[in-house]
Amino acid sequence: MNDKRSDLSPLVTQRALLLRVFWGLALLVVALLVVIPVAKVLIPWFLPLLGVLALLALVLYTVQSGSLDWLRGLVLPALAVLSALILGGLAVALTDQTVWAAVPDLFRTPGPVLKAVWDSMAAAYSALFQGSIGNLGDVTRGLEAWWVGGDTKPILSAARPISESLVLSVPYILSGLAVALGFRAGLFNIGVEGQFVIGGLCAVVVGFAVKGLPAIIHLPLSMLAGAAAGGIWAAIPGYLKAKTGAHEVINTIMMNYVAFRLIEWLLREPLEASQGTHRTADVLSTAVLPRFFPHPLRLHLGFVLALLIAAAVYWFLFKTTWGFELRTVGANPEAARYGGMNITKNFVLAMGLSGALAGLAGATESLGVTHNMTLGFSAGYGFDSIALALLGKSHPLGVVLAGILFGTLRAGGKRMQSVAGIPLEIITIMQAMVIVFIAAPAIVRASYRIKAHKEDGKVVFTRGWGS
Repeated sequence: MNDKRSDLSPLVTQRALLLRVFWGLALLVVALLVVIPVAKVLIPWFLPLLGVLALLALVLYTVQSGSLDWLRGLVLPALAVLSALILGGLAVALTDQTVWAAVPDLFRTPGPVLKAVWDSMAAAYSALFQGSIGNLGDVTRGLEAWWVGGDTKPILSAARPISESLVLSVPYILSGLAVALGFRAGLFNIGVEGQFVIGGLCAVVVGFAVKGLPAIIHLPLSMLAGAAAGGIWAAIPGYLKAKTGAHEVINTIMMNYVAFRLIEWLLREPLEASQGTHRTADVLSTAVLPRFFPHPLRLHLGFVLALLIAAAVYWFLFKTTWGFELRTVGANPEAARYGGMNITKNFVLAMGLSGALAGLAGATESLGVTHNMTLGFSAGYGFDSIALALLGKSHPLGVVLAGILFGTLRAGGKRMQSVAGIPLEIITIMQAMVIVFIAAPAIVRASYRIKAHKEDGKVVFTRGWGS
């Protein structure tokens, strides 16, 4: 035993030394980041130093944990996204008339064709990046104008793309959590789209119909109304699944259509603010999710709420008895029943919580962005969330990262369409390719020559049609 300890002591010493070195570097970078705004020097180095700090944080975590297992779990999703971007770029090139004009000379002089393909892909992804993250030069100049001259307009304008990405990621995160929680219970909640619009509508109704309340009561009440409506809407298929065996996929799809037609009738008749508009009245100011920054930034409190709810979902699933029962029922309902777990309760609970998350997603969108309800309110968030939950492997952290990715793609896609003239449907193609590669990880492994590990490929999904 003493020999083993003596063999390990040099490794422990080296690890402690590495930790001291990296902590020292991290503190140095933080000090520089603090000095730059105060001293108003080296401003162009601010963003690169932020990147260095993020990289040091990853290295510190890896050294402190003493394992690369966390990184290995990111390899397949990252390569799936990369592969989707490559295929999306090829789709962009195939829809570019400049590329087709150079094709007749492909075999004689391939250079112009390859250059045209590269230019087309570069223009598309440059517009995608600038529309979702922003122009780094504009950000640097905006920081300089703010810190040196006190002018906030340039930095607000430069930060608008990343603000839009985060705003668009909020309904993705919450809808993705809704689908992921259902997956953990072995249920496929394909009705998130319907629960989304029902939750958004009920939040809006409480937001404009209930008057005389302070914001500290009115806003939570409107959010809870959206969550409750979505939860009740989803609990119905959960109860039918538990009591009659009716498959939740069929029932939630049908509930989607009921929700859509109900919303259409309500917006054309009793809830229409003025004839011909097909929209409700705007919510009162006391029911609006507050924004963090002045115009033109739209980042609101919903983003913080989405992150807190993701943390709460993680705690519920992995740190509570109810969460353990829910996951056990999802993994093996017969074993769970033999162990004394109530299958009916867990099915209804899982679907109810899943629907509540979807309803919250609709509430954050209606109270934080639109401030009313109109026809076409959802824009496909509920259906995209299925791909998002798969990409995040039904884990709350993975869902948050996937939601930010999808929000980034949607925000960048708008600029890609307006500036580079690329169809917005290219983004849909990329998302579809992500689903394909995540659902069939063997394709990614074969393409990049990656050996399979026992931990890889454990994407939580439903048990199938026969359950």
